[in-house]
Amino acid sequence: MRGLRNKVVIVTGGAAGIGAAICERFKEEGAKVAVFDLNSKPYTVDISNQPRVIEAVAAVERDLGPVDVLVNNAGWDKAAPFLETDSALWQKIIAINLTGPLNMHHAVLQGMKTRGRGCIVNVASDAGRVGSSGESVYSACKGGIIAFSKTMAREMASRQININVVCPGPTDTALFRDFAGDGERGEKLKAALTRAIPFGRLGKPEDLPGAICFLASDDAAFITGQVLSVSGGLTMAG
Repeated sequence: MRGLRNKVVIVTGGAAGIGAAICERFKEEGAKVAVFDLNSKPYTVDISNQPRVIEAVAAVERDLGPVDVLVNNAGWDKAAPFLETDSALWQKIIAINLTGPLNMHHAVLQGMKTRGRGCIVNVASDAGRVGSSGESVYSACKGGIIAFSKTMAREMASRQININVVCPGPTDTALFRDFAGDGERGEKLKAALTRAIPFGRLGKPEDLPGAICFLASDDAAFITGQVLSVSGGLTMAG
């Protein structure tokens, strides 16, 4: 894809799963990738901690140069009916899935705005487009990220900054396995989703990086404020 070589890219939640696949693809395209994760070095970052995010972004710019691309991929959830959850769980889900990306935007957009260039790709979820039983607060956060992304795309368009969203459908990752649970319940849920997906399988981490790298590349230079589902046809929202 055009324009990714030597770009400085931050990927949150890049140590495993979809995030690791995203990082590998950017590296293949010749980008310089900084991984923000609780389980990575040298940028060990809790994205819900705004001062730490600001410090880490500054460190990347000292080490690698100005940030050209941000991929907000980090996410976490615990499945349960809403009435069986409590405020402590809500706050943790919101901190990781909503507050964290807001912190990342605030930290990187300052420099992007000054330079008059940059790109952000937010990894949301089809749960934020159509809802998902057992994921009420997570869905609310991902829906919020979609709305926030469209608003920021409008605010930043005059500075030539692209902001778009990729929404994975059910994808076979550690997060999905935590959500589905072990044993018979988990197998039944996986089988039901597989039947519901027109392509006849769950997504894989490697299904996502192509769409994300495209939206970060010069090939998508005139695309902003858009939402793309990568779900094997499970969700066909306009």
